[in-house]
Amino acid sequence: MSIMLDVRHAFRVLAKNFSASAIIVFTLALAIGATTAIFSVVYGVLLRPLPYPHPNRLVAISEVNHRGGLSRLADPNFDDFRDRNRTLSALAKYTAYTVSVSGGPEPTRSLIGVVSKDFFTVMGVAPAIGRAFAPDDLHVGAPPTVIVSHRYWAEHLGSRSQLSSIVLNMENRAYAVIGVMPAGFQFPAKVDLWVPAELDTENHSRTSHNFYAVGRLRDGTTVGEAVGDLSAIAKDIVRRSDEQGDYLMVDATAVPLQTSLTGRVGSTLYVLLGAVFFLLLVACANVTNLLLSQAAARGRELAIRHALGAGRGRLIRQFVAEAVLLLAAGCAAGLLVASAGITALLALAPPELPRLDDVTLSWPVLIFATGLSAVVAVALGLVTAARATRRDPRETLADGTRGQVGASSQRTGRAIVATQIAITVVLLVGAALLGRSLLRVLDVNAGFRTDGIIAMDLGLPDSDDPGAKARLSSFYGDIFDRLRAIPGVDDVAAANAVPMDGGLPDGMFAVITPQELPAKMSDLGVLFQQKERTGTADYCAASPGYFHALGIPLVRGRLFDDRDQPNAPHVAVISESLARARWPNEDPIGRTVEFGNMDGDLRLLTIVGIVGDTREYGLEQPPQPTLYVNLMQRPRFQTTVVLRTNADPRAVTSAARGVLHEIAPNVPPRFRTFAQIYAASLGARRFNLTLIGAFAATALILAVAGIYGVMAYNVAQRRREIGVRIALGASAFDVLRVVLGQGLVTIAVGIGAGVIGAYALTRGLQSLLFGVTPTDPAAFAAVVFGLAAVAALACYIPAKRGTRVNPVEALRQE
Repeated sequence: MSIMLDVRHAFRVLAKNFSASAIIVFTLALAIGATTAIFSVVYGVLLRPLPYPHPNRLVAISEVNHRGGLSRLADPNFDDFRDRNRTLSALAKYTAYTVSVSGGPEPTRSLIGVVSKDFFTVMGVAPAIGRAFAPDDLHVGAPPTVIVSHRYWAEHLGSRSQLSSIVLNMENRAYAVIGVMPAGFQFPAKVDLWVPAELDTENHSRTSHNFYAVGRLRDGTTVGEAVGDLSAIAKDIVRRSDEQGDYLMVDATAVPLQTSLTGRVGSTLYVLLGAVFFLLLVACANVTNLLLSQAAARGRELAIRHALGAGRGRLIRQFVAEAVLLLAAGCAAGLLVASAGITALLALAPPELPRLDDVTLSWPVLIFATGLSAVVAVALGLVTAARATRRDPRETLADGTRGQVGASSQRTGRAIVATQIAITVVLLVGAALLGRSLLRVLDVNAGFRTDGIIAMDLGLPDSDDPGAKARLSSFYGDIFDRLRAIPGVDDVAAANAVPMDGGLPDGMFAVITPQELPAKMSDLGVLFQQKERTGTADYCAASPGYFHALGIPLVRGRLFDDRDQPNAPHVAVISESLARARWPNEDPIGRTVEFGNMDGDLRLLTIVGIVGDTREYGLEQPPQPTLYVNLMQRPRFQTTVVLRTNADPRAVTSAARGVLHEIAPNVPPRFRTFAQIYAASLGARRFNLTLIGAFAATALILAVAGIYGVMAYNVAQRRREIGVRIALGASAFDVLRVVLGQGLVTIAVGIGAGVIGAYALTRGLQSLLFGVTPTDPAAFAAVVFGLAAVAALACYIPAKRGTRVNPVEALRQE
């Protein structure tokens, strides 16, 4: 019964001080909600086990290239790893790409996974409906079969149970649907269809890296043992290989599959987790100050209750009841904040953030954050109650002041505010560094225009038929002419990939004159082993008009034009970076190169021009040496058509969709503007800046509110002292100097500690910065002076109010 009395009284006390109670609840809700939301993302992306049987035994296998980086596997190397290893119970290769799929109610543009026979065995997952691939499906010339995802089956195949009646057409093949995977299975990410890799012949080159690989460790085997096993096999392959050059692996390695999937975003998410932890500390400090201030303000009330017979334990219980009520309200509001925060995070998250489908409200994290806040709230209730009740009530009542706070309480409040400021400095410096990095990135010249450009991705059915490739040139010519007729379209071109959209394929070329061509093309390999002839470059097949449409400047020579017909000598244009890298002191125009390993066309390419560099892999990555071939001479089935327009993109997109539907009704396009592609390339950086900036701004508001609250409370408690000073002749400036001095000292201590902390901690941001150092003076200076100005203003307002105290009224009230 006494507990209920405490709860009812606590409710009345909190309702009486509604504004202060609302601030405490809001602060707790913000801290609990933000912490839960961020950690839910961290847990879902980085920490939640993969949804496969014994996920800790899954490993990603990679080759190690001559630069020490990881690369995909060549077919012969994969075969050796699969057949010779002693540490894996199964090993499978896979790759994924987008294709046009027809056979359902509407054609789709879907991601297809090409997987080897043990793929589903490695993953430990079998189709929920139908069957997996059988031996009869796994050889060249076998009837094509496909397994579909549960999502694709439900959305595009009408959840039909009779799979034998479903045939999907992809890349000029008719695939019989034989199975449906369980709901939620989607590996590689976003793949909706799986087909056997064994339908096509292997590439026998050890320098053609086309497949990823995933393996399952044998029972009792560690990742380290698998690395040693695969490394030994790789080094033996290198010793025995007849192939040479930079594209031959030098080693092999294995890492846990979960690490492979999330390694690129781990540092980002852990930085965000650290930022929200700092915000939690600031919030707890704010709540601490508010509770201490309220306890001090109620000193006279508590003294009277104590004098009337209330024991110390009874008073302490009352404070704890108030703290628990505040916590309960803060947790309830925090749950809403966490739910909204997760929704906002998923909307803001860049597309490359993996496993977003696994992100849900993390109840263990919510319980942890609530438990931490409960410990803080209850501990503060006990501490504030003990501080408020330890004084003899007769002394409190004899002071003649309402809730006067002692020097010890003032020092505690200022120490808490200094801590808030220090933590806020760390967050603000982190946000300032990321902001300056983003500005530096935006200053980088991309090398191409982004305004008024629409990209239309096409996935035409692939074919090995030479006649099909020959017909592509006339197809592109026809579609270009019809797209140019759309009102508002100024130019139309195409390429196998556009900048900032995943990059281009790269390979090795050889500088060969027509006279040096061997009689047998099979002897070309000998020339490629002569390092003085070779070079490496990205490979881009671009149509005439591509450079003009994107505003890529011509540096020297000429661009593709009407002379370069499909049957004319094949020509190439190279980027400035390739000219510098391969011909540093020579003129490359007129040189002939052989780059047939990229498309199977062994005809020599004559370099006719040099164009400016483009940032194919994002503004933060340096331009890569690039060789452009004429798409009309070497057509590709997978291309992106670019339309330069000054009209409404939606109208142009609708008209272009209609044109394509008339020409190729089974080819579903994907439309994007270059502005969207450009923005997406900055998505991760904007995501980091937005979140850390939001945390820093929130911490700043809480810190400034804390400063203001402490100063306003101290002025209120010192009304009698101020009145006496003024009565004895002190000027307003003298009073302002005394009152403001304490606040400014607190600010200086907090900023000083924060700068030291930021100097030590911002090195963790190194991987997220561009063009600035973790100790960038401009960022530190902006934070120090900006925070000092805002904090000083928060001190000045209540201090200035204190100078207006009427000494007669102040003394009369006492």
